[in-house]
Amino acid sequence: MKLAHSTQHTAHSRGWKTLFAVCCLLSATSCGPRERVVKIGFVVPLTGDQAPHGEDMLNGAMLAIEHASAQGPVLPGYRLALYPLDDQRNPTQAVTAAKKLVADPAVVAVVGHLNSSCTMPASAIYHQARLLQVSPVSSNPQISRQGFDTFYRTCTTDDLQGPAAARFVVKELGAKRVFILDDMTTYGRGLANEFEAALHRLQAEVVGHEGITQGDKDFAPLLTKIKSFGPDLLYFAGMFPEASLLIKQRKAVGLAAAFMGSDGMFEPALIGLATPQAAEGVYLTTIGSDIHQIPTAQAFLKEYEQRFGSIGAYSAYAYEAASIAAWAIRKAGVPDREAVLAAIKQLKDYPGLFGLQNFDEKGDSRIRDVGVFTVKDGRFQFVKTASLN
Repeated sequence: MKLAHSTQHTAHSRGWKTLFAVCCLLSATSCGPRERVVKIGFVVPLTGDQAPHGEDMLNGAMLAIEHASAQGPVLPGYRLALYPLDDQRNPTQAVTAAKKLVADPAVVAVVGHLNSSCTMPASAIYHQARLLQVSPVSSNPQISRQGFDTFYRTCTTDDLQGPAAARFVVKELGAKRVFILDDMTTYGRGLANEFEAALHRLQAEVVGHEGITQGDKDFAPLLTKIKSFGPDLLYFAGMFPEASLLIKQRKAVGLAAAFMGSDGMFEPALIGLATPQAAEGVYLTTIGSDIHQIPTAQAFLKEYEQRFGSIGAYSAYAYEAASIAAWAIRKAGVPDREAVLAAIKQLKDYPGLFGLQNFDEKGDSRIRDVGVFTVKDGRFQFVKTASLN
């Protein structure tokens, strides 16, 4: 994805609150006395430091609902609506949102969450309520190993992303000594562990592995400590707010190691927060290849960017997840949660943005690309689709 500088999100920030209010209104009201509503719940961080990701995902999901509705009613006599809630990237808030959706009988499917640490506890609530959950981007592999037949996701998983990143830093960047940081969330720690295990298999030296806390601001003492280990590369598994500070502050302490991170960094605001100068040459992996290179995504990409500006890291995944949820409701033929679950199990070769979409027995997408990007001249630039072998 060729993402623009963080100033693009100024426009997003001005517009999302209005869009959010419209979404809530549409989900709660009907256009006429006889019209009934069938809802798809949607839960991401819409406030707080990860709101830029959530805003882009909301745009993608809303576009999916528009496209599904343009094909005709998903159910006779029903209007399809998105029911968005804010989990603030907080697992406790995610559980609260999940319970709210479960309590609404008009909600027959859910798209969410962004963070694996939110999806993990919420998924148990959806499963108990027999409510279909399609996560756009929660990538921790343990989520689908819980055995919940209500859980599906449209992205690749971190047991692929971590090893692909390790192979890239060893085979192509030539790193021999690596220091690992993670944000101690379900996502960050799980991905970092996958990355570390792969480094050991590749016989690279892991000179240290430590955790930080989301929301921390001053990493200079930690980065000074890391500098003393003399790593060739610093790897961070976490989200862009903390990554931007690590990237910026590593320059201040004179840490010369290369920097590579995970898909949580794939947000234009990272470059502005870190400064383009400090971010230059940073690498990261993504949970899919470059959408600009995928023929089946071009019509969506053109419409999205005309409507909202440069596409966000997770916009297309939210579109895909919401589209598949709408497909399952249409296939079910009735506004019933068990019927929707039965319908999703019939999905085969769904013509999605990333190609023909299918799910394995755990609910994981069979499209398993991992992209590699770098920051060049203040923008993300696609490098390659990473090797998984």
